[in-house]
Amino acid sequence: MYTAFWRKDGSVAAANDLEHWRGQVFHRLLQVVLLLGFVTAIPSVLLAASEAIWSIVVLDLLAIGWVGVIWHVRTLPYPWRVWQFLVIAYLLGVGLLLKIGPVSQIYMMLMPVLAALLLGMRPALSTLALTSLTIFFLGLHPDVALHLPGTHDAPVLRALIVALNFLFIAAVLTLSCAFLLRHIERSSQSLSQRNAELRLTATALARLNDMVMIAEVLDGTPGHGTVPATRIIFVNDAFERSSGYAHAEVLGRSLLFQQGPATDAGELERVAAAMAQALPARAELLNYNKAGKAYWVEAELVPFTDADGRQTHWVAVEREIDERKKSEADIHRLAFYDVLTGLPNRRLLMDRIAHLLAAAPRENNISALMFIDLDHFKHINDARGHATGDALLRLAGERLAQLMRKADTVARLGGDEFVVLLAHLADDLHGAAHAASQVAEKIRVAIARDFEIDAQSYHCSASIGVTLLPKARCQAHDLLREADIAMYRAKAQGRNGIAFFEAAMQAGVERRLTLERALARALEMGQLCMHVQPQVDRNGRITGAEMLMRWPQPDGTHIAPSVFIPIAEESGLIVRLGHWAMREACRASKLLAQAGQFVPLSVNVSPAQFRQPDFATRVQAALAEHDTPADALILELTEGLLIDQREASLARMRELAALGIRFSIDDFGTGYSSLAYLTSMPLYELKIDKRFIDDTPRDARDTAIVQAILAMARHLGLRVVAEGVETQEQADFLVAHDCDSLQGYLYARPMPLPDFLTWLAERR
Repeated sequence: MYTAFWRKDGSVAAANDLEHWRGQVFHRLLQVVLLLGFVTAIPSVLLAASEAIWSIVVLDLLAIGWVGVIWHVRTLPYPWRVWQFLVIAYLLGVGLLLKIGPVSQIYMMLMPVLAALLLGMRPALSTLALTSLTIFFLGLHPDVALHLPGTHDAPVLRALIVALNFLFIAAVLTLSCAFLLRHIERSSQSLSQRNAELRLTATALARLNDMVMIAEVLDGTPGHGTVPATRIIFVNDAFERSSGYAHAEVLGRSLLFQQGPATDAGELERVAAAMAQALPARAELLNYNKAGKAYWVEAELVPFTDADGRQTHWVAVEREIDERKKSEADIHRLAFYDVLTGLPNRRLLMDRIAHLLAAAPRENNISALMFIDLDHFKHINDARGHATGDALLRLAGERLAQLMRKADTVARLGGDEFVVLLAHLADDLHGAAHAASQVAEKIRVAIARDFEIDAQSYHCSASIGVTLLPKARCQAHDLLREADIAMYRAKAQGRNGIAFFEAAMQAGVERRLTLERALARALEMGQLCMHVQPQVDRNGRITGAEMLMRWPQPDGTHIAPSVFIPIAEESGLIVRLGHWAMREACRASKLLAQAGQFVPLSVNVSPAQFRQPDFATRVQAALAEHDTPADALILELTEGLLIDQREASLARMRELAALGIRFSIDDFGTGYSSLAYLTSMPLYELKIDKRFIDDTPRDARDTAIVQAILAMARHLGLRVVAEGVETQEQADFLVAHDCDSLQGYLYARPMPLPDFLTWLAERR
């Protein structure tokens, strides 16, 4: 009949609820009145008819019929139907008072009481006033037999007393009902508001993206330190979506029912300990859904207690953190593992070495560190591309990992460098060294096997440096440096070998580092100088000269170029040295020209210097700086320059040759095996290496090589310079075979430019 509407305003909902309740009460009241009316009215009608009291018969039948109509016609407005019912009660009461007497006052009392119940306070007070006045005025009627001792001669007083007593009793009942209903209405308003809040909260919980579970605690208060038994009584929609469990499948289960074999037992124990003490807990757990798939959640569990402090419920709020865990794993992998091979990187390796060193005093075990470098890997990488090179590195890493124990570590530092940490080999140095040597040999053999990549076989060997640990005052980076030094010793011994670190190696490295720093400082301070060694023809005439770098020391000695040039090449200083030498050659050429001596000067150019993108620009700048003609310079290159970037090198040579600069191949015959480049390069001369001249003409093989070079150069129209001529016998042989120029101690040692100018003047 009446509908309660859901509103944010709880009072509106409460009013609708009260109206609905009143409508239900009124409907039931009509049914009861009709039922009781038929039960009592029929006998009353029969008795009244037998006594010929037809007014009572009509009144009863009219009342019953009228109530029946009100009950049946439910489409009429509720207030109208109630007022119709109250009018019936009023008229019935008035009629009975007139016909039966004061006993019928009970009918008059019905009207205000029912008005209070069915309509409210104001209608109740109105009907109370109406019925009281009716009792008073009817009490004045002579047919109403109001009997009150002592008031026979005072009908007004008698009516007033009866009316006031009626008013008192009726008011008590009416106001009691009205106040009770008002209290119920206010309580209903508060209850509706609370229900609204609860429904809003329930709706919010159901629609949260976070998973929510509510569980009640079973078996009363758990003992101290005992994990309470729980039973789930509520889960929200997010939980059903994430877990795959339906609401009905979860109810009654334990709060931690989703754990599985991979869930961290330590985290579960920590949560259980918190629950045993009724403390909130936060944890990251690996849960399992209905299909058995694991997913990470961040869970927060909060206990609820009653007024006596007993645990009653637990609320668990969980949110999925799979993406965060994946990101953390990715970050960890990037921070501690090599992207290409998946092996530990330098950072993780250093951490494991540090842990091993920290535990060494307690464990009294000897371990080993191996530095592995793949020999000639660059050739494969350059020839076949980085994809092939990367595949080879991955395969090499897999082979190394397969040879190791679980306690060992295989790491990739970068490029073609791998490191193996062998933990706990033995408790004595000899045993540990023997075990490390055996493992190193297995590694060497494993790497030496061909690698199959895209149906092609590739061969690669490994040079391995080994150092043992722990050592006094040696940290992780010290041990790694020792293994690196030993690896370079293995390379120097011919590659594809194994070398153990020795203290002498460290001393050599330290000397090398000292020389590198001193060389850089000498270049900055202008302590290097260029010497000149002349070249002469068969008649002793000057045909040219070579500029040679020298590094004098404060004590008058010199550090040989064979010592500091390799250091400069490895450290990268060779580029700066080469540019400086180029400028010095241009300056020397200018001084020679000013002295009236036009002598072409040869200057060595390293491959690293020649490959610089701005090499041609720097050469032109040096020529312009000293106003030196381009044909005054001869640039000496090595054959190895043509192994890499051949086309780019040829293009650069042709660019400089167009300016008038000439090129010479230094140490000819000791490097590049193919001679095809002789016809493609803009060459001016070849220089025979001193190693071939030393045993000429006594050694038949070296003599044959020198003769072949001279004959080939004549056919190609190239000039030939023989280096290292120290005996007249060598000179006579070279002159006899038409060598264009000779250079060596037989004619002059390298000398400073002022001395060379003096030497030239004396020969003139």
